[in-house]
Amino acid sequence: MTAVGTTGAGAFLARHEGLRARLPGAHLPWVTALREASAEAFRAQGFPTRRVEAWKYTDLAAVNGTVFGEPLTGVDDALTLPATTNPRAVFVDGRFRADLSTLEGLAYTVESLAAVLPTLEGRLGAVARPAEQALAALNGMLFEDGLVVTVPAGVAGGVLELLSFATVSERAPAYHPRHLVQLEDGASLTLIETASGPAAARYLHNPVFEIEVAAKARLNHGRLQQEGLDAFFLSTVYARVAEGGAYDNFTLNAGGRLARNEIHVALQGPKAECHMNGVQLVADGQHADTTTALDHAAPDCASRQTYKTVLAGRSRGVFQGKILVRKIAQKTDGYQMNQALLLSPEAEIDSKPQLEIYADDVKCSHGATVGELDADNLFFLRSRGIPLDQAKAILVEAFLTEAVEAVADEDIRNALSTAVTGWWQRQGVAGGIEVA
Repeated sequence: MTAVGTTGAGAFLARHEGLRARLPGAHLPWVTALREASAEAFRAQGFPTRRVEAWKYTDLAAVNGTVFGEPLTGVDDALTLPATTNPRAVFVDGRFRADLSTLEGLAYTVESLAAVLPTLEGRLGAVARPAEQALAALNGMLFEDGLVVTVPAGVAGGVLELLSFATVSERAPAYHPRHLVQLEDGASLTLIETASGPAAARYLHNPVFEIEVAAKARLNHGRLQQEGLDAFFLSTVYARVAEGGAYDNFTLNAGGRLARNEIHVALQGPKAECHMNGVQLVADGQHADTTTALDHAAPDCASRQTYKTVLAGRSRGVFQGKILVRKIAQKTDGYQMNQALLLSPEAEIDSKPQLEIYADDVKCSHGATVGELDADNLFFLRSRGIPLDQAKAILVEAFLTEAVEAVADEDIRNALSTAVTGWWQRQGVAGGIEVA
């Protein structure tokens, strides 16, 4: 068990030592080896500091200085789930809840990782890179549960919802779910993931996704991060896409005191595609970080990235996006854009788009823009009798709507549109919006 009052990497390493014999898969040599390798990687790295280039703009001092406890195991009878007609898998404090999930009659399998762990040798850990990402290493040594989704060849899986809830606790819990998603040849699935928690609760949600998209398969992955405003959300996604496959990711970052959405995608077969788009809505006191790494490792592949950030009050946003084009990846078509809208003179954005190209027959571009609400557009709306607050709202919503409407999947687009509208209604003038 973790010693009372201890913080930082040492506390998590102590928890690993104390729970080693009780964590799922402790009797399986390959799971033990995976956990030990992850622990060794985390011991060597610790929590990243701003001296690490990939973490230059995001400070984990608040995470490092928090005393975290283990998640509670009791049932939260007060938990209210949103209505849906889609199948869904529900996690509470990082643990699968079969009693809250609806997964009957599916043409593919959705299972608790803890329940099927003995069958995952060779699959669990196949995509993640704990030696390179400290938070993936932290997850690897302490994961207890997660979702395992397998869509057989040629099956159109429709929509699956993944809901992750945090509950109120007197201590700050930390949980590290590991989710595995595999689409076989020609399969398809729309995965809508939502993470939320109590507004005033402090906790750490550190999920890792390992995603495999086989030849001519397609995964539409919508992510709605709406954690409590005192929470830490540190997510890492790894995806590999085979020949003719497609991975489409749209992430809404709207909650959390500190949130980092890190995505690593490798296009490993010719004519593979990846779209990574998102919106960050950052209110007063929040820090939101989107970091992407897109590896063009095969010829004739295409990628698109568009991320928009709206910042209100004293807030900070980060975008770091890297496109790597390997020598073999001729005829690559890559595009990356980051746009930020500052609603307050105290808001700050750090943007670092990057291209690293070793092929000579490519079409790649990137860019970034930062600005305030357009004074001319604001004047035009006000000259038509629209009140100032409403005019500001119209311009901000237009900025965000452009990003949401670019999402091809209708189910994801509708979920994102609802979330964006809700955030704006909660912020509005109360969010400290100012125009120079």
